[in-house]
Amino acid sequence: MKKHADRRYTTMNLRQYYKSNDTDNYSNDTLHSTTPAVKPTTTAPPTPKPILPVQTGVKAQEEEQSSGLTIFFSLLVIGICIILVHLLIKFKLHFLPESVAVVSLGILMGGFIKIIESQELANWKEEEMFRPNMFFLLLLPPIIFESGYSLHKGNFFQNIGSITLFAVIGTAISAFIVGGGIYFLGQADVIYKMTMTDSFAFGSLISAVDPVATIAIFNALNVDPVLNMLVFGESILNDAVSIVLTNTAEGFFSRSDNSMVTGWETFLQALGYFLKMFFGSAALGTLTGLISAVFLKHFDLRKTPSLEFGMMIIFAYLPYGLAEGIKLSGIMSILFAGIVMSHYTHHNLSPVTQILMQQTLRTVAFMCETCVFAFLGLSIFSFPHNFEISFVIWCIVLVLLGRAVNIFPLSFLLNFFRDHKITPKMMFIMWFSGLRGAIPYALSLHLGLEPIEKRQLIGTTTIIIVLFTILLLGGGTMPLIRIMDIEENQSRRKNKKDINLSKTEKMGNTIESEHLSELTEEEYEAQIYQRQDLKGFMWLDAKYLNPFFTRRLTQEDLLHGRIQMKTLTNKWYEEVRQGPSGSEDEEDEAELL
Repeated sequence: MKKHADRRYTTMNLRQYYKSNDTDNYSNDTLHSTTPAVKPTTTAPPTPKPILPVQTGVKAQEEEQSSGLTIFFSLLVIGICIILVHLLIKFKLHFLPESVAVVSLGILMGGFIKIIESQELANWKEEEMFRPNMFFLLLLPPIIFESGYSLHKGNFFQNIGSITLFAVIGTAISAFIVGGGIYFLGQADVIYKMTMTDSFAFGSLISAVDPVATIAIFNALNVDPVLNMLVFGESILNDAVSIVLTNTAEGFFSRSDNSMVTGWETFLQALGYFLKMFFGSAALGTLTGLISAVFLKHFDLRKTPSLEFGMMIIFAYLPYGLAEGIKLSGIMSILFAGIVMSHYTHHNLSPVTQILMQQTLRTVAFMCETCVFAFLGLSIFSFPHNFEISFVIWCIVLVLLGRAVNIFPLSFLLNFFRDHKITPKMMFIMWFSGLRGAIPYALSLHLGLEPIEKRQLIGTTTIIIVLFTILLLGGGTMPLIRIMDIEENQSRRKNKKDINLSKTEKMGNTIESEHLSELTEEEYEAQIYQRQDLKGFMWLDAKYLNPFFTRRLTQEDLLHGRIQMKTLTNKWYEEVRQGPSGSEDEEDEAELL
């Protein structure tokens, strides 16, 4: 019997890996195959990990053609969206957020493709389908890393307590309200009945907000920069916290060994699982960022910007792959890596690589965000839907209620400890413009819910909520500001300052000179001596951490960096002037001057 089990396991290993869900049979086979025999010659060798099959021949060619069409279709969609964003900027339609315009364009393109498919002129169903794995591996990491890397503005570390309170506690409150409301309404047969695990997973994924419109409005209204940093930091950390909460619901509550423990023990174990994911991933990202700072401080690659830029790209994506490989949160890891690399590593780069890094990250993040929002609009026609009006209405109510319980009590609590108070007007704007973006949509497709009707219901409801917040709340933020701030609008008209909701235009027209490090050792010490009001982590960072992880430039380094920038600028300028109408260009330039 034992020999028969050995032979059967060696021949049925792959078949069990792909088709069998019976863990007891699998463990029994493994036990028989690894039990040592009396004779060494009969000892079964250790079973290798099954390898996924590789397509060859005709199937490989078909897969390559399908992937090529998918890439072509994605690039075509992004190109059309770039033209749309350019038209918004050209005709100064600053009141319209780009996400609203791109999603609307995606809806129109999806309707057009649906008409073509109904006439049997083409079949693009596979190309227009959004793949969650592509989102989490290719599209989301650049977006999150760029968000963390752009946190050099304002005093993020000085307000880390308030930001963490909004991002962690506030997101957890929203997730519990939405998830608990869905669960109890389902138990009362008011809406579709779901388990506690599925309800909490949906509440976690739908709590990821994207208040891009709020940040743009705050910038245009010249609100307090500390308040602006609170909103900006909360929006960035919130995405990562929401993903970790969703992974907690999927990875912990779905385990079979939790059926024998009480509710309180389950809560404590889930809390421990979340804290391990959160702090473990954050520590891994922070450590990677610090290693990159030390590496680029002592390995001087400033004279070869291409190698320097290549190392920055490697260190940027490194924590994501490592964290996912050891079952931590890659998103949380890459976020903290971006924050640390922006604060320390960036100042060890040459001026050319500093500018190149900023513009490259912005371009890649813009293309990824545009691709996701466009496919979000396309999903209305490509996604198999399961629509229940009562479930959608109650979910929208719970989402708005969860956001309100998040913003108003926590803002009121923070005002006791802050010199810069958060006014009720700003609280209302923060609540109203808590838009849902690409992350809830991708997370809803990533959930492995059974049966298929439940998965389709969650996906359809998430799409409706995202479109509701983007199109209705995002489009209504501007009129709301005009109603609530009539006096400020009048003063802004006198100053000829308009609210600009174009994220691309605001980011593309600026190069943060304050993020270009050109301080010598003596200048840095003089700057620290003048700032005697630093306390806590800011003092520790300025006194010890910053000098240890960043390079203080010598006069020779400064001279070389300026010569390098001047040489590249002059070379580019000469190439621009050497056109077919060079003399006319000089005349036009003289007239402009």
